[in-house]
Amino acid sequence: MRTLVNLSLVLTLVVIVLGAYTRLTDAGLGCPDWPGCYGHLSVPMDADKAAAAQALFPDAPLEHHKAWNEMIHRYAAGTLGIFILVIAITAVVRVRKHAETPVKLPVLLLGLVIFQAALGMWTVTLNLQPLIVMGHLLGGFSTLALLYLLRLRLQRIHLPMGDPKVRSLSSFALFALLVVIGQIALGGWVAANYAALACTDLPICEGDWLNQLDVAGAFSVPEAVTYQYGAHDYAERMTMHVAHRIGAILTLIVVGILLLRGYRMAQSAVIRTSLTWVSLMLVLQILLGLSNVLFMLPLGVAVAHNLVGALLLLSLVDLNYKLVRHA
Repeated sequence: MRTLVNLSLVLTLVVIVLGAYTRLTDAGLGCPDWPGCYGHLSVPMDADKAAAAQALFPDAPLEHHKAWNEMIHRYAAGTLGIFILVIAITAVVRVRKHAETPVKLPVLLLGLVIFQAALGMWTVTLNLQPLIVMGHLLGGFSTLALLYLLRLRLQRIHLPMGDPKVRSLSSFALFALLVVIGQIALGGWVAANYAALACTDLPICEGDWLNQLDVAGAFSVPEAVTYQYGAHDYAERMTMHVAHRIGAILTLIVVGILLLRGYRMAQSAVIRTSLTWVSLMLVLQILLGLSNVLFMLPLGVAVAHNLVGALLLLSLVDLNYKLVRHA
């Protein structure tokens, strides 16, 4: 079961990277139907099938590279779903013989993955509606976090108990984790609404940006036939981008305070190692975020920004778990 959980963790990271790549290459509607592609289980490649597919969806031109981006992402996500189903079944079977086997987490993961599949379908059928797209991203990150928590549970880490300083640190670590989750949600909203390049200057936006802020419009969902390439105006997208930057500053401050307090209070080598991983991921994520703006959203950097965001989340889950066990 541990091996299967570890494989599922790696596959979840692959799915997150593929999802980011699909979104950033504008391939979210590379296949206009679900779960197949133009009525096929794979991308129709030969001339006859391509012509039939185009006739079936005349308003959705077949672009093979985008369709393959989308289908590879679906294949990977489907494989992950099978892995998690096997994990859940194994946990239910084993709990009858081994009372210490975690069963609630695997069952919760299975329910989450089923809901993720529904969100994937709605992403296509509702033409990239931003709330659905952001929810799909958060569902992927939640799957990753819960799988990692299950991995930690199966490891049965032993730590000394009863340190009051660590107990106080654990409360702030939970707050930092919630701040990072909120920042991930803001990033998902920016990505879902194609607002990553709404500001191209640092440290603030160009022009009279302050008087153009539109918070109500930025966090609404306008009616549109399709949300591909975004349905908000410039001021609304700029507001999303500014909110994400403010969130990044808040995240840097909160996680930075956590790290300073953690290095000062914690004596355990296990916890100090977790703090080091949080530090590395935080610095790398900030540098990638700045690079996205400075270099106009290079594909590789933007995908890496998603990946390191996921790893920052994992590092904080790891730290929170070990602090709670240590407190």
